Formats: sequence, structure tokens, C-alpha cells
Amino acid sequence: MIISKRFEDAIRKLYEAFHNNTINPECCKQCAVGNILDNTDSWKHLSDDHGSLELNYVGKVNQGFGRKFGGYTPVELLKIEAVFLDACGYELPFHHKNKKPDNPRDKEILFNGLSAVIAYLCQLEGISNIMDYSKLFDYENDQPTHELVF
Repeated sequence: MIISKRFEDAIRKLYEAFHNNTINPECCKQCAVGNILDNTDSWKHLSDDHGSLELNYVGKVNQGFGRKFGGYTPVELLKIEAVFLDACGYELPFHHKNKKPDNPRDKEILFNGLSAVIAYLCQLEGISNIMDYSKLFDYENDQPTHELVF
């Protein structure tokens, strides 16, 4: 399977953030997109609300000019973040009055968020979800249809 540099870089950065405990859904530099963009928060100026899918003027201009950040368009970045926050249990857009998880730094919550992000990144790349192991349990005539390879 051939994968793009943006995908490989994003997966590596999210993996490192998860295992180094440097992912935080409530921080624009340490959320999913913040980590993909090397812990910068400049992407937050593409929208008026954290977790919103609506581009503001700056976002629309950048989208219109075909600008990419870390290989992703402004629309794609906002969707990545919305997918992450939603899967972590946040009501969107992010606001202190909206529903949020009791412990946003819980590893299981972060894993769920990152799994959803990875599924979305795979969709953007047009590849099968690399987190989907369900095919390992497919069978025909009591025999596995796929081999487990290490």
C-alpha cells in the first residue's frame, strides 16, 4: 500500500503525542490538529470556534487559494479536529458550557478520539482504515479468509 507523506507524518505525530502524553483536546497546540501541525496554534484562526466546521474569512481565503497546512486544506483540518473532539465526547463547537468528558486526558478517551481521526485520515487518502482489524475474524467454511501476518 502506498501512502502519502502527509498521512505518514500525521500518523507518526499522533502516535508520538499519544505515547508521550502530549495530546490534549482542550489545547489548540496539543489537540489532534495542533500535533499534526507541529504543536502550533495558527490553524485556530481558520474558524471562530474550536471544533466548528465553518471557515471564517481567514479560513475561506486560505481555502480559496488552495493553501495547505501539513498537507491538509483548512476544511480538512477543521474536520479532523471536529472528528477528534466528537469522538472524545465533546459537544461541538467546544465551549466551557457544552458537554465534555469528565477526564479529557483519559487514555481510553484519547484512543477513541485518535481512532476516529485515523479512520477519517484513511478516508481522505482513499485507503482502508488501518485501525480496522475486523477482517482478521472473517471466515468461510470455518476457515479464516485472511492470514495474520506479523
